[in-house]
Amino acid sequence: MSKVLKLKCVKCGREYSEGDILYTCDDCGIDGILDVILDYDTIRREMTFDYFKNNHNYSLWRYLPAIPIDDPKGIQPLQVGWTPFYETTKFTRETGLKSLFIKDDSRNPTASLKDRASAVGVAKALELNRKVVCAASTGNAASSLSGFAASAGIETYIFVPETAPEAKVTQLLIYGSHVFLVKGTYDVAVELCFKAAAEFGWYNRSCAINPYLVEGKKTVAYEICEQLGWKAPDIAVVAVGDGCTIAGVWKGFEECKILGLIDKVPKIVGVQAAGSNPVTRAFNQKTYQFEYQKPETIADSISVGIPRNGIKALNAVNQSRGWMVDVTDQEILDAMKLLAQKTGIFGEPAGVTSFAGILKMKQLEMLSGNETVVSIVSGSGLKDVKSAAGAAGKATVIEPELEEVKRALNS
Repeated sequence: MSKVLKLKCVKCGREYSEGDILYTCDDCGIDGILDVILDYDTIRREMTFDYFKNNHNYSLWRYLPAIPIDDPKGIQPLQVGWTPFYETTKFTRETGLKSLFIKDDSRNPTASLKDRASAVGVAKALELNRKVVCAASTGNAASSLSGFAASAGIETYIFVPETAPEAKVTQLLIYGSHVFLVKGTYDVAVELCFKAAAEFGWYNRSCAINPYLVEGKKTVAYEICEQLGWKAPDIAVVAVGDGCTIAGVWKGFEECKILGLIDKVPKIVGVQAAGSNPVTRAFNQKTYQFEYQKPETIADSISVGIPRNGIKALNAVNQSRGWMVDVTDQEILDAMKLLAQKTGIFGEPAGVTSFAGILKMKQLEMLSGNETVVSIVSGSGLKDVKSAAGAAGKATVIEPELEEVKRALNS
């Protein structure tokens, strides 16, 4: 029996049976992103505290009863999830917080949180007997799909902006994907990917359209709660691009509460780059309409003009009584360097945007200091070495002489 009760359009509320529709609402078109509604009564009976006590599968599949995959044949052996979770007191001065936790999802197989989505997306594609999958991405989602598709023996076609970082494009190619570098922004790549998927019948893994990708991303919230001893933080801070990740984080916390695993849900705070902030603008204007502006930010993974999961993103913030914050590119670079130098966690620009948002909230006096706050680092700094070099500064060049070392030390 399927775990899915129905699929529901987040815009108009129209409901569909599983199998009747793959992607978006027939009435609302591309704006009609669907939400997967699960049979929580059945899941609650299985996912008890005893279940977790006796479950030694420390990966995202630990939460399989709450993931809408009915046939496990598509689950790949790559280790996804149960990533490191650190408490740190090293930023008390910079953040004012007594209790700050870092969830390091850069430690997934292809070095980003997107692996959670791709693990579920590829399993769902195989469940549906699809052998060709496509995606539009700024880089991380695509490289993640490529890795999992390679493991599964699925053919992939990837659409990324021509400006995508070289390291991310290299990942795509080494995994064997067919890569299209699209001349234009991420939004242009998305449109072309959707047209190609419709024309050639490819299964579309893009978070912007596929409702099952959130179901993988939500597992990061399950892990945070379990790693906190089945308690929720007061605030969870998430970088926002298309809106799929923050939607997944919120859904995971909500489900933990519905299933009786935690007794409260956190406030969800979304952080965007100031040069790519359509969700922040909509939040501040108290609207669900998103005005396009050409994105301008070094944080390529969240460089989005129109957020395809924008409604879900705003729902996450509004329903949790959270808020949105913007940070500049320089604030992102500063956060990147500070986090690495004090903790050894090396995140890419988008990966540390949530941490930059916490530093910004301290400046804006938005935190009391008594909250338990979690920052999710969503991608490795090795994904974008060029930006990392801008944050790190220059090395000292010397001749191979001890006197040169002494001179450098005294300069």
